[in-house]
Amino acid sequence: MNLSGKLLIAMPGMGDPRFEHSVVFLCAHSDDGAMGLIVNKPARDLSFDDLQEQLGIARSDKGRPIRVHFGGPVEHSRGFVLHSTDYGGEGTTLKVDDNFGMTATLDILEAIAQGRGPESSLLALGYAGWGPGQLESEILRNGWLTCDAKPDLVFSESNDTKWERALKTLGVDPVTLSAKAGRA
Repeated sequence: MNLSGKLLIAMPGMGDPRFEHSVVFLCAHSDDGAMGLIVNKPARDLSFDDLQEQLGIARSDKGRPIRVHFGGPVEHSRGFVLHSTDYGGEGTTLKVDDNFGMTATLDILEAIAQGRGPESSLLALGYAGWGPGQLESEILRNGWLTCDAKPDLVFSESNDTKWERALKTLGVDPVTLSAKAGRA
């Protein structure tokens, strides 16, 4: 099972408050583990303007704003840009699938600031990581649902509705979810 390019939807009662109502885009998943970015939790106290200033990135009137998100509990000071595939840094972009790429180098932030970046993007500080078999175990314990990742959902500015909208792609009404797992 390879879940790269899929969304994880946190189930109620997961037990980890950092992931409550989270939608996580999986950038990579293999026998070695998994790495993903939370795409529905904006950073409250940090903007792209703040980051440009801190990193010494020149501003341009052609630049587009990029939303800054809490990407996960690992390496908060490291940034990852999840973006459409119309941008690709040579040797620096991980092509996840036909719709998504991920770049973790300064060149993409400079390109965005100059108006040369990808059409769609979001910046995540930190990431979510799982060791070998850990994510699969969490899925089996009813911690996560999975669904296809659609760019209009992932890159939507409506962060507060992404969890419900992701569930609805599976035909699940959030009101009907239970924190209890069962076996038939």
